[in-house]
Amino acid sequence: MATIEQLSQRTPKVSVDELLTGFYPSPRFGDVSFDSYRPDPNQPSQAAAVKALSDFADTVNQPEPTGLRKLFGAKKAPTRAGIYLDGGFGVGKTHLLASLWHATSGKKAFGTFVEYTNLVGALSFRRAVDALSGYALVCIDEFELDDPGDTVLMSRLMRELADAGVKLAATSNTLPGSLGDGRFAAVDFQREIQVLADQFDVLRIDGEDYRHRGLPEAPEPFSESGLHDRVRELKGGPDGILAEDVFSDLVKHLSGVHPSRYRQLIDGVDYIAWHNVGTISEQAVALRFVVLADRIYDKDIPVIASGVAFDQLFTEEMMTGGYMKKYHRAVSRLTALARQGSEA
Repeated sequence: MATIEQLSQRTPKVSVDELLTGFYPSPRFGDVSFDSYRPDPNQPSQAAAVKALSDFADTVNQPEPTGLRKLFGAKKAPTRAGIYLDGGFGVGKTHLLASLWHATSGKKAFGTFVEYTNLVGALSFRRAVDALSGYALVCIDEFELDDPGDTVLMSRLMRELADAGVKLAATSNTLPGSLGDGRFAAVDFQREIQVLADQFDVLRIDGEDYRHRGLPEAPEPFSESGLHDRVRELKGGPDGILAEDVFSDLVKHLSGVHPSRYRQLIDGVDYIAWHNVGTISEQAVALRFVVLADRIYDKDIPVIASGVAFDQLFTEEMMTGGYMKKYHRAVSRLTALARQGSEA
């Protein structure tokens, strides 16, 4: 029998050591590889990306020689410290980034852009640089710049890691030179943005959102009575944890939990049920919820909900504004999880 809990009653505590040791691919991508990626034959850029990343893994596993070997060895063409996967939602960029992580040896880190900025906030910039400088590879998923502070911070971090010999790999829906566009006065930070762009060779991956490829439209939300019936059905099923919350209570609770703890907030949860989902109208609230949606998707937790459909979770202004890519990603991911919840 499943146990009913409420996320809005959880207040996880996370130590600095737990932050450092938590930088690895989520269970959703725990066993992926280049071989398990299925390139769309109609999109040759996908197969090309697999080849380029496989070659990049070799450069991580076989670092450039130093000392006499460097002086007398064969000359190699200079390469940038990083590789950057640019493409739309659901083309498998995270799958490929996690495959790169699995294909490399040595000390390595894998986390989202937000998790790295949270790490710097928890450790201080210098301690974060010192900690990550000993890594062979640092993977940054969902690279995005939301404000000038993040622009300067990540520009410095990437530059110092590259100078320390760390290989970098990142995914994003925005080309490095366009990061920050539509969010703040990016023109005032072109120097920092260019420093970021200079660290990476860019790979463009074309294709449609695989989460919706050949699949039906997102299921309609449950009615309140239907959701109660579904919760009772799940409660009487196999052992596990069902997190059941009134949506407004959960959203309010998130304001008191730092986003760096959202992974622990949903620890051990097998199903999620939200009552009376409503459209989020405040930007700060919406951005916090995007982080939670990403962590839920990482752990592949099916979601069942009543209220508005997930394509109405954010206002039309948000879906067309400066953070639109974040919101579209969240809708895409929650739609996939809602489909799992309706079919389970």
